[in-house]
Amino acid sequence: NLPFLAINHLEGHALTARLTHKINFPFLLFLASGGHCQILAVSAVGKYKLLGSTIDDAIGEAFDKTAKLLDLGFPGGPALEKKALNGNDAKYTFPKPMFGRPNCNFSFSGLKTAVRYKVRDSQYLSDKDRADIAASFQKTVCDVVKDRCSNAISIFQLEFGRNRPFVVAGGVAANQSLRMSLYNLAKENDMNFIAPPAALCTDNAAMIAWVGIERLNLGHKDDFDFMPKPRWPLD
Repeated sequence: NLPFLAINHLEGHALTARLTHKINFPFLLFLASGGHCQILAVSAVGKYKLLGSTIDDAIGEAFDKTAKLLDLGFPGGPALEKKALNGNDAKYTFPKPMFGRPNCNFSFSGLKTAVRYKVRDSQYLSDKDRADIAASFQKTVCDVVKDRCSNAISIFQLEFGRNRPFVVAGGVAANQSLRMSLYNLAKENDMNFIAPPAALCTDNAAMIAWVGIERLNLGHKDDFDFMPKPRWPLD
């Protein structure tokens, strides 16, 4: 006789900051993981407005595949971030897909391909070369994400005003360079930057349990005939 709740994995990421930082609605969310990359306006539990998403690869996938091209091991994202610490992020110039466009969408396929060509065309890659490529790739991603999120902030603030939280969640949110880039962007736009602890950015049971608490408190419950959904858009 216990209530059953079917929880959207993405909603777990979306509401983690309410568990860790007790923030109120509404807030702007940049959700980035191996399979997802999107920006949403979150105005209540279950009320999400999609402002932008990737038109091809997710940001985490781009990190993982670039790390694989550079033979950095797995998981790729953390390995690439570590290698980039010793690299020159201005050594290589990579394309910035969607940069400067008026919308809030992302694209990482072309960037990933450019890295592949750079690796293919290099007869020999030293450890320093790999570090420089990793750093240049990571810097390019940060520039693109900051540009896309800047557009989203403008749209969000038109509806909800300033001094609202800007939340970064999902596995890629553990990347410190990306966090710092978006922290600066939030500060420039009078927003409160929020990022859950790294351990709660990657997939975890606590975030699913928290959504259960949020929904139970609102009196929600589901039927036992609910079927798992491989794709379950938040909006």
